[in-house]
Formats: sequence, structure tokens, C-alpha cells
Amino acid sequence: MPNRVDVTASRRALFLDRDGVVNADHGYVHRTDQFDFVDGVFELCRAAAERGYLLVIVTNQSGIGRGYYSQGDFDELTRWMRAEFAARGIAIDGVYSCPYHPRHGKGPFRRESDCRKPQPGMLLKAAQELGIDLAASVLVGDKASDIGAGVSAGIGCNLLYTGAGSSRSKGPAVHGTTAVIARLFEAHRFLPAE
Repeated sequence: MPNRVDVTASRRALFLDRDGVVNADHGYVHRTDQFDFVDGVFELCRAAAERGYLLVIVTNQSGIGRGYYSQGDFDELTRWMRAEFAARGIAIDGVYSCPYHPRHGKGPFRRESDCRKPQPGMLLKAAQELGIDLAASVLVGDKASDIGAGVSAGIGCNLLYTGAGSSRSKGPAVHGTTAVIARLFEAHRFLPAE
């Protein structure tokens, strides 16, 4: 896992948590019949792409480590999800996931990991692999762990989503939150054109 990111990187990204932001968080979603897209996610991603942002999904997937579903199940659902975006003319540039959990993981999945949010590992890896300027990027998450990862990675704008589909109840903003949004549409104003 990278410790530093190339400071000459010039591409911006919109980082999205999956469960609760891209799709409604029904708990350990791993099949297409459980996957309900959150209202406004396609419009937000299309607007971001049109403004020059890469689209990157960063998702804790401890359901793999807990034995609820397999890496293959996750990969199959990810292919389907990307195809759903592609059918609407939207390319997802990267999907990063972490299957580990320090207490509830089984076997080799029971461990601390710098990729599990609130650690910034997935964001740093994406930045290194895709040449992303984290300070110029935006993250939308629905949990304190999402915002914590964004702040730790040096993402310039961290939006806490509390609307329908989110697993987070409305309440005070998490430390490091740029803004709290109740609808994904509200994120548009934090995505300036180049």
C-alpha cells in the first residue's frame, strides 16, 4: 500500500462509498435483486464525469471476511453494477474494496488493514494507480468512517450524505465534514468545472 501519493497528479476524482450512497444499504448487499440504486446517483456521476472527474467507488466489504458471500459474488455484482452505469453512458474508473474486519473476519480476513475505512488505504491506492490529485477531489460517504478516510487521505471536500439509502441517521456532522447533504443532487455544487 502506498504511503505517499505523487504530488504532481492532476486528475480529480469523485469518490463514492457504495452501500448507502450508490445503492441503498440493506445490509451486506451481494446480489442484483438486493441492489437498489440511490436516487440521483446516475445524474451526479454523469455531471462529475462531464466536469472532468474520474469516478471511483471505495467500499468496505466485511461481508466477504465474515463469510456471508464470496469475493466472486462481490466481483460478479461489481461487473453488473458497472454495466448498469455503462448502459447510461457513465464509466466507473475504479472500484476498490476491503474484505477485512479486525474482530468479525474469519481466518485470514480477521485482521487490521490500512484499506479498511476509516483508514485511507483504498483512496491512496486509487490516487497512485489513477494519478488522482486528492486535494482537488470530492468524497461522498454516509458514515463517519468514510469521512475519516477522506480526511486522512487529504481529500479536499468530504460530503456526508444522510438521505434515503444512507445507513446513517441524521445528526451532527462528523469531524472533517465539508458539508452534510440530504440529497445527492446537493453534491453538484461541490463539483466545479475545470
